[in-house]
Amino acid sequence: MKKILQFYNSTVESLYKTKHVSVFQLYPKTISLSLLLSEFSNMSVFLFMLLVSILNPVVSHKSCDFPAVFNLGDSNSDTGGYASAFTPPTSPYGDTYFHMPARRFSDGRLIIDFIVGTNFSHGINFATSASTIRLPISVIPNGGFSPFYLGLQNSQFEQFKVRSQVIRKQGGLLASLMPKEEYFSKALYTFDIGQNDLGEGFFSNLTVQEVNASIPDIINKFSANIKNIYNLGARFFWVHNTGPIGCLPYVLVAFASTEKDPAGCLKPYNEVAQYFNLKLKESIAQLRNEFPSAAFTYVDIYSVKYSLFAEPQKHGFELPLVTCCGYGGEYNYSSAVLCGGTITVNGTEIFVGSCDNPSVRVVWDGIHYTEAANKFIFDQISTGSFSDPAVPLKQACQS
Repeated sequence: MKKILQFYNSTVESLYKTKHVSVFQLYPKTISLSLLLSEFSNMSVFLFMLLVSILNPVVSHKSCDFPAVFNLGDSNSDTGGYASAFTPPTSPYGDTYFHMPARRFSDGRLIIDFIVGTNFSHGINFATSASTIRLPISVIPNGGFSPFYLGLQNSQFEQFKVRSQVIRKQGGLLASLMPKEEYFSKALYTFDIGQNDLGEGFFSNLTVQEVNASIPDIINKFSANIKNIYNLGARFFWVHNTGPIGCLPYVLVAFASTEKDPAGCLKPYNEVAQYFNLKLKESIAQLRNEFPSAAFTYVDIYSVKYSLFAEPQKHGFELPLVTCCGYGGEYNYSSAVLCGGTITVNGTEIFVGSCDNPSVRVVWDGIHYTEAANKFIFDQISTGSFSDPAVPLKQACQS
């Protein structure tokens, strides 16, 4: 502080001697565009701003050097977890980009594919379709939810961290594929999970109010898992909130008599998702206070996804509530026959295939999004415009 004041005093003396000094010449490192356009005419204002700039230097906006990404989540980011353990999706899944089934529940790439495509050299994806934050009441094959809930994914990560280093010490071909030990503290940890916790409640005949009442416990479980991963060395967290579940055909069909909003989505069900997101955002704020050495970025994916349903034409999409790969009814969706399945109608077997142009459609199979929608969502959230704090993906170590 003494040196700062000495610099300040010497600058004042110099300014009074020269009468007029260019702002850019005086302090180029903290200059802003508005200051470049004009020079201060009021000496006292200028000196005050100068002192503030010294005490609060501008933060560098260089990209973070994340050596790896570790992802935990559900089908929104599952690139093969479910397919490895259970029945993999068949054609036309994957047809748009991979031209074959690619273990993803979409016609092509997911948001996590675009995230990883930003040049991560290492990482692993623990996400599994049908996964929840809490341990589900019923799991496959006796129920519709994955046994790989977030707590188990957390355990898998913990085991991977230990075993990967054992493999590295052993040497050989596999050793080069394993992340270095220091990568775990420098990696980006991404999370996209929670939709199935809400869905489990809705499809277990709970009322909207009862599902709402379960949300604080769901969020507490989420926070506990974040803390566990932090204790394993994670420091940079990129957390997606949940999307507008009331806009998805599998919910629209199941609860058709529910009040709709102007976009045609089920208003009460989206309000539950919004409440989930409110509590999630509060938990992220609490985690920031508890772990100030970590960077937590809360990503409002809900708003981006909802814009596809509310203003599809603005973004180059059409028929946002109608399933691309499905069969039957207003939303081209029926739980009786899903994408890639067959159904017999009037003695004729019909294959449930893709719509003609998935690139302008939002919903792929009634539950998941098309590659085109995923790419649009990624383009929006990667800029930081929908993040708290408002940092781009590549600068998520600075939040």
